[in-house]
Amino acid sequence: MRATDLIWRYVVDSYLKGATPEAFNLLYWDSDSVSLPGPMYCWYARNAYVENKIKEPGATTQCGERIDLSKVNVPMFLLASREDHIVPWQSAYRSKDLMGREPRFVLAASGHVAGVINPPARNRRSHWVNDNLNYDAKNWLEKAEEKPGSWWPDWDGWMKGHSSGSVQAPTELGNDTFGVIEPAPGRYVRQKSN
Repeated sequence: MRATDLIWRYVVDSYLKGATPEAFNLLYWDSDSVSLPGPMYCWYARNAYVENKIKEPGATTQCGERIDLSKVNVPMFLLASREDHIVPWQSAYRSKDLMGREPRFVLAASGHVAGVINPPARNRRSHWVNDNLNYDAKNWLEKAEEKPGSWWPDWDGWMKGHSSGSVQAPTELGNDTFGVIEPAPGRYVRQKSN
């Protein structure tokens, strides 16, 4: 998992040298943790990563429903990042065979976070596309076209192609069923987890 870049650099600089990490946007992104209940996270890590049961029809149950990803029948946009140390792109590529229809796979440059948040305005990095998904991952990449810049415009075009158009934003918040609780972002954002 790229231990030299992602772990030991911080051990040496922060722990051994006592240096404060340099401030940069990804450092702050990584600090914004998601508060997941421990049992839920353990279940997720075990079933989705360690045992990979999530891909087996009926092998897991959520909210009383046996899960079968092959029954998901919606167009699918799959994004992976080439240097991702958490979800190797080759594994993400195989998701095209697990669920959805009309899959589109796009491979972004960089890692787990930087590959995703690469904004179009900065015109940095690149991404790879290949409409033929009948290859294994290695051959898909060999035949893919590298395009300069962010993958976001590709996603935007894909979304527009699957959209029935824009709708006017509501002028008032809430509705008859769901009333307004409080102004955004909501008190839960400010609550500390124990």
